[in-house]
Formats: sequence, C-alpha cells, structure tokens
Amino acid sequence: MEIINNQISKYARSLIEAILDPTISIDIAGKITDVNEATVNITGISRDSLIGTDYFDYFTEPQKAKDIFQEAFTNGFVVDSTLTLHHKKGKLTNILFNGTVFRDDQGNPSGVIVVSRNIAEQKWALDLKIANKELAHQNKVKEKRAAELVIANKELAYQNEEKEKRAAELVIANEELLFQNKENKKREIVNKELTEINNSAKLASQYSLSLIEASQDPLVTINTKGKITDMNEALVNITGMTREELTDSDFFDYFTQQQQAREVYQEVFEKGSVADSPLTIRHKDGKLTDVLFNGSVYKDYRGNVIGVVIVARDVTEQKRIATELIEARVFAELATEIAEEAKKSAESATIIAENAVKAKQQFLSNMSHEIRTPMNAIIGFTKVVLKTELSSKQKEYLDAIKMSGDALIVLINDILDLAKVDSGKMTFEKTPFKMKTSVFSMLHLFETKIQEKNLKLVKEYDNKIPAVLLGDSVRLHQIILNLVSNAIKFTSKGNITVSVNLIHEDDDKAIIEFAITDDGIGVAENKIGKIFENFQQASSGTSRLYGGTGLGLAIVKQLIEQQGGTIRVKSTIDIGSTFSFTLSFQKTSSDAELGNEDVELDTKLKNIKVLVVEDIPLNQLLMKTLLDDFGFIWDIAENGKVAIEKLKADVYDIILMDLQMPEMNGFEATEYIRNTMNSKVPIIALTADVTTVDLAKCKVVGMNDYIAKPVDEKILYSKIIGLLKKPKLAKLKETLKEEEVTIAKKIKYIDLVYLNERTKSNPTLMMEMISLYLEQTPPLIHTIKQSLAEKNWTLLGAAAHKMIPSFAIMGMSVDFENMAKKIQDFAIVEQKTDGIGTLVLELEKICLQACIELQEELNIIKNTL
Repeated sequence: MEIINNQISKYARSLIEAILDPTISIDIAGKITDVNEATVNITGISRDSLIGTDYFDYFTEPQKAKDIFQEAFTNGFVVDSTLTLHHKKGKLTNILFNGTVFRDDQGNPSGVIVVSRNIAEQKWALDLKIANKELAHQNKVKEKRAAELVIANKELAYQNEEKEKRAAELVIANEELLFQNKENKKREIVNKELTEINNSAKLASQYSLSLIEASQDPLVTINTKGKITDMNEALVNITGMTREELTDSDFFDYFTQQQQAREVYQEVFEKGSVADSPLTIRHKDGKLTDVLFNGSVYKDYRGNVIGVVIVARDVTEQKRIATELIEARVFAELATEIAEEAKKSAESATIIAENAVKAKQQFLSNMSHEIRTPMNAIIGFTKVVLKTELSSKQKEYLDAIKMSGDALIVLINDILDLAKVDSGKMTFEKTPFKMKTSVFSMLHLFETKIQEKNLKLVKEYDNKIPAVLLGDSVRLHQIILNLVSNAIKFTSKGNITVSVNLIHEDDDKAIIEFAITDDGIGVAENKIGKIFENFQQASSGTSRLYGGTGLGLAIVKQLIEQQGGTIRVKSTIDIGSTFSFTLSFQKTSSDAELGNEDVELDTKLKNIKVLVVEDIPLNQLLMKTLLDDFGFIWDIAENGKVAIEKLKADVYDIILMDLQMPEMNGFEATEYIRNTMNSKVPIIALTADVTTVDLAKCKVVGMNDYIAKPVDEKILYSKIIGLLKKPKLAKLKETLKEEEVTIAKKIKYIDLVYLNERTKSNPTLMMEMISLYLEQTPPLIHTIKQSLAEKNWTLLGAAAHKMIPSFAIMGMSVDFENMAKKIQDFAIVEQKTDGIGTLVLELEKICLQACIELQEELNIIKNTL
C-alpha cells in the first residue's frame, strides 16, 4: 500500500508543479498541505515553511480569505474571487481566487485545491470562469463515479458473505469451525486493508483530477509512448476534440510541426523538464493557436519515469501585439526618413525665406532713410512757417503741404510696421504707465478733428482698473489711434465712444477690454473678415471716398494677437460699428514715473545745452529752429568725429545723434562715447530708418531713446525733458525685472502630495508619471495654440480635454484646470470667444512653469535612488 501511495503522490506532485499559476492544496482546517513552485515565488517563503501553516495568513484581508474558503465548501467551488497576496518582503500581488473541493470515497469534503491567477500581469479572467464551470461539471461526474464505486464495494462485500456461507456449509466439526473463524478474521483484516488502499487510490485520483482541471491553460499527461492518458477541458476546447477522442491518441498529431513537437517531447525526457518552447496547436476546424510548451516528467515509486505532464500557454494575442509593434516600428522609421527629407526641404526653404526677408528689410531700411530725410525738412519747415504771420491763402497752401506730408509719413509707417509684423521682429516693451492718463492724453489729439466734423467724443473708463500697469503703451496708442482714426473717418454725424473696462483681475494681472463705437457707415457682414487683410478695405470705393491704404486694421490685428489678445467687430450698414479688443497687462507696485504723456513747454527750464550731430544742412537748420523755440542752447557737429571732439572740449546735457553720416556714423560715435570716454550723457537717435534692425543697434551701442524723422516737436521736447528730469530709468527697469523674477519664483504651481498617495510613495512609478507629463504637455500646448490659430475647433477641444486630468494628478490649482475647461467649452461652440487667446497664453505659461518644477522634482527623486 505504501508503494502505491508513493507512486500516486509523485504523480500528484508532477501535476501540481505543471500548473504555472500559484497552486495550493488546503485541508478542511485551512492548513496548507501542498504547494507548487509558483506559490513559493509569489510569497517568498519556502515549500517546507508553507506546509502546515494557516493559508489565510498570506493575504492582506485574512477574514475575506476565510469567507471565500468557507464559500468553496458551501458551494463545492468558488470562481474569480479577488484577493491580494503579500510577499514576505512587502510586495503585494492582486489575484483571482479559484478553488474546488476534493472529496473522499464517502463524498465528504477532504480539502480544497486553489489556483491563484496573477491579474496584474494576465487578462484571461473570462477563461478562468469557463474553466471553473467545467471544473464544477467534472466534480459532478467524479461524484457520480464515486457513487458507482460505492455500489461496487457493496457488491464485493456481498460476494464475501456468500463465500463465508459456502465456507460455513463445509464445516464438519467444531474444531474446523473454530479454524474457519480464525481464517475469517484474518480475511476481514486483509479486506479492511484492501478497502483502505482502494479509498486512498480513489482520493488520490480525485485529487489529481482536481489539479488537472484547476489549470486554466491546456494541460495533458502523456505516457512514454507519446499517447495521451489524461487532459483538462482547456485542451478539449483548443483542439475541438472530445475527451474520448483525445485519450490514447498520439499527442504530436495536434501540432502543425509534428517533428518539432516530438523533439521537444524527447527533450523533456532527456532534461527532466522544458520551458517556453514555441509551438502551434491546430483545432479540428483549422484554427491555429500559438502556445508556449512547458513540461516535466513524473515517476513511479521506484523513480522510473512513466510519463510527462504538459502545460501549453496560449500566446496568440501576445504574438499579434508583437507583430503590430514591429510593423509600427517599421512605419515609424519610414515616417522618420520622410520627416528628415521634409526637414531638409523646410530648412532650405527657410534659408531662402530668411534671405528674402533680409533683402526686404534692407530695402525698406534704405527706402525709409531716403524718403524720410527730405520729408523731415519739408514737414519740419512747414510747421515752422505755419507759426509765422501768414495770409489766409498762404496758410491754406501750407496746410495742404503739411497734410500731404503727414499722409505720406503715415503710409511709410504702415508699410514699415507691416514688414516688422510679417518678419516676426515686432517687439513689445514692458514698462509702467498710467492707463487712464495715457489713453485720455492720446484721445486729446483727436479733439480738433472731431470738432471740425461736429462729432461728439464720449469717454467711458472703468475706475476699478489699477492705476499703474506694465505693458507697451506705445503699441496700445498705435492700436487705439488706428481704430479711432477709422471711426472719425467713416462717421459724418453722431458720436464716437471710447470705453475701457476691466474684464478680469487677479494678484498678477488685469485683463482689459477696449471698445471704439461709431455711428458711421458700417461694414457689410460679408466684408468683416476681409477688412483685416493687407491693403483691403470694405469696398473698392472706400479708398477713393475716405482715403487710406487699407493697412491700418491689418496692423492692428497683428499687434493685438501678438500680445495674446483678440479683436472683434460688430457692425450694421448705416448704423455704425464697434471694434473691441482685449489685452492682458501685468500688475506692478512701481510708479509710472516714465510715462509717455506729452510734456507742456516749461519756460522755467533754462540753460539746457544740446549737441546736434547731423550732416544734412536742412536738418541742421530745422533742429536749430526747434531748439530755439524750446529756449535751449544748441551746438552743431556734422559727423561723429566732430561730435567727439566737441564733447571732449565742452559739456552737454544731451546729444541728438543722427545715425547715417560720413566719416563716423552715429553708431560708431555712440560706442566711442560709451566705451572709450565712459560718458553717460543721454543720447537720442535721430533716424530716418525705424526698422527693427537699426532700433536694436541703438540699444546695443548704448543710446537712451530714438526719434523717427520727420521729427515731431512735441515728441522731441517730451523725450529731452523726460531723460533730463528722470535719470533713474535704468534703475527702475532693473527693479521691475527683479520684481518679475521674484513673483515668478514665489508662485509654485505643483503639489505632489496627491501623486505620492496614488503611487503609494513608489519612486519608480512617480518618475514614470512625471516623465509622461513632461513628454505630453509641451506638444499639447503647441497643438492648442496651433488649432486656435487655424480655428480647428475639434482638435482644440480634444487637446484641452486630454490635458484636464493632469492638473489634479500633479496637484495643480483647480483654477488652472477650469482654464483648460473654458478653452474646451469655447471649442465646443466653435467660435473665437472673448479672451480665449489670453487664456491660452496664460495656460502655456502655467504649464511650462509646471514642467520646470516637475523636472526639478524628477531630478531629486533620481538622486535619492
């Protein structure tokens, strides 16, 4: 009996080890009686240490494990119950608990076979349910078999009784009867032992069947001749054959490569086991399934190999994914090659375009200088003559000359501004200014024109707007000037209303809406989009009737949008128009000491000595005349060399420096004054070229400011007085820069508390999450900006939607998340709603700062590992 039990035990051991998932045999008291190597790996505890211990101690929820264990005894099985196993080193593994009860020959439960599938790595929960249903079916079949065996044993007992009766009839004497009784007792002992052996064999058989059916993968036992001796339902399903057809059939017949299967089978006998050999099983209907062949031998009580246990894991889906990845990689490499070619073409086109832009800039620079130089004298002297006593006819003619000159200068300025915008070289200052004073003083320029046309100018200003803001007041003036000029031009009666309102304010910024409303001729609805194009007006007759180049609104739109704002138009023919735009301004605690307001002529300012460096006699004469009117003392130098000599010999309060001169130009002279003479005397550039290139040079060599020719006497006076009365400009600008840096450093956009909780302080997972954010966010921001510019509302909404969850994960303020949601809402209504451009720029700033902070956090985490 011991030999038989030993052989059965070894067979059961081979079966339990053949199962790839953690498999445990438990008695009715909940004690572990057997485990496979997968259980040892998932718990980190040796087989000897596990056997005899309480099964429930290895779960994070022992009571839940006990309840499921009791459910198995109540129902005969349990399917897909979720539990969490803990490794002795603390690692947690989520598993699906699947168990079935095995019974003795009387049908009483002897214990439970449990298979735990790691659901963190596998996705075959559905197969598990099917396998367990089949397991329940097999249990019923086994119970039926057990009942049949009980009947057979009863029949055996009956036969024994018959034999005893026949033996009793043969008794002749009492001594023989005694002898027979003794023999019967011996037979009873033997029968009892046979019954126990029979029961043990049945129990072991049921245990083995439970192990086979517990495997979710196809499992089969094969004898030394390659014939199938047993199998589970999973093998039936994958081959499409019945159990009867499979039993005693040749195992190799079910593979597409039978010789390879035979070689792997022989390798099992040679090495004792084989792992992850790839083969393909064929279903009887022709369906092919890729599997990994895993097998080990099992032996009899003498240690002789009597067969092989095989488990075939289905890897069809994994192979499909691997194939798709290879294809994707090939396509990606092909796309990369195409992109490289496109990049080369784009770089070549960029170089050509840059050269064209440079040529255009040089042409505009030269033309600007050539046109502005004579215009400076024409307009300047016209203004001077207009101050003298004139007859009405003379004044009328001079006014016509001045008006024509002004119109020509406006055209030149428009063309230059458009060139700067198109080349992307338009720069925007951030200096403190008083919004209310700045806007109202600029509107003061239109009072004469409005009175001439009998119009009424209405000013509406929101006093909640902060008094001092940071921004480019010059560009703001340029925008409002264009819009108000148009309103006056196209309105013959009624009102011109300029309103300034606060839309949004927080600790750092204020968003302001400017609106210019007129009672003029209006714009047809189908022409509104066209009026913002270069050299375009509402109709072909507009230029003839009202004048203008059609560049003003194109420049206005570009100036607004490059500052992150938006412009809108509402118009009705013969009723009027409203042009409104929004801009964001940074708040500041600095005073607007350096405002751009015109300075009234101060007759008390005396003894201001000005050095005029100018080579053209007409311009020299004009500057002399203007400075005499200001009451200033002047000196003339015809080029940079003469200016340096005069500066060495005398002291001047300020220098007016022309840029283009013979022998030594204005740039060279200024560089010498600053670097060689170390003089800090204020220098104002007099330039007929106001392109970005020359203005940048002015700043580099150390000039304090510039004035464009033709020179406006009010601007000239304001800039001279501004530089002489406010020498702390550089210090204030430095203070503002420091203040901006301090504000940026003070605000921290991320908080990783939530991410730390979600990842259970797992540094590897935190690094993966942060790296994913750093990888995805900049492209999403780019997509949002590009789709907004192209009015691709679907793409805009999708990009904003994809970004929303990341705010909460990285612990960013819900206000930032709401900004992304607002952008998404704007995209849904499919229109460029008020303020969306500002929101996008603000969101970009926030997300890029968050990326910087997250990169720092990522580096810290890396250094701690």
